[in-house]
Amino acid sequence: MIDVKEALQDAQDRMEMAAMYLEEQLSRVRAGRANVAILDGVRVESYGMTVPLNQVANVSAPDARTIAIKPFDKKAIRDIEKAIMDSDVGITPENNGEVIRLGIPQPTEERRRELTKQCNKIGEKSKIEVRNVRAEIKDKLKKAIKDGLSEDNEKDAEEKLQKLHDKFIKKIDELLEAKNKEIMTV
Repeated sequence: MIDVKEALQDAQDRMEMAAMYLEEQLSRVRAGRANVAILDGVRVESYGMTVPLNQVANVSAPDARTIAIKPFDKKAIRDIEKAIMDSDVGITPENNGEVIRLGIPQPTEERRRELTKQCNKIGEKSKIEVRNVRAEIKDKLKKAIKDGLSEDNEKDAEEKLQKLHDKFIKKIDELLEAKNKEIMTV
């Protein structure tokens, strides 16, 4: 027999993961402001190993339009520059021998609209995941009736599941709204 509390906790955990995934993906979308998270996926070939950029350099955003990368070892500056150029960041690094700077260009109106579409697409995937979790747990609850779960308990659990669903859909909508507002702000 299904443990209703456990099933609802499982649903909450999985819905939370969908929202966290969205948050992580949205942080990587370049909105015209310097955000060091756009470099999270950059891996540098250094000393015969491939490591994340933040393990070989200090990454910071000194102002709204610049990301500064200061290598711990100046010998690695070329490797870091190459890794950034090979990545899908889409910004050409400027190297002065000590610090690599990335100038974040102001996106055009058309580019901002593309970015909001991209964010909405990512958000829709998260919403679909939340809906799929709800449907899966709902099916488990329906089957549990046959195994002896009372209909009252099943209805109560379904209501709690729906509230969880609504809470996470609202959270996803809020994340999307905030990101789209950030993108469209000139």
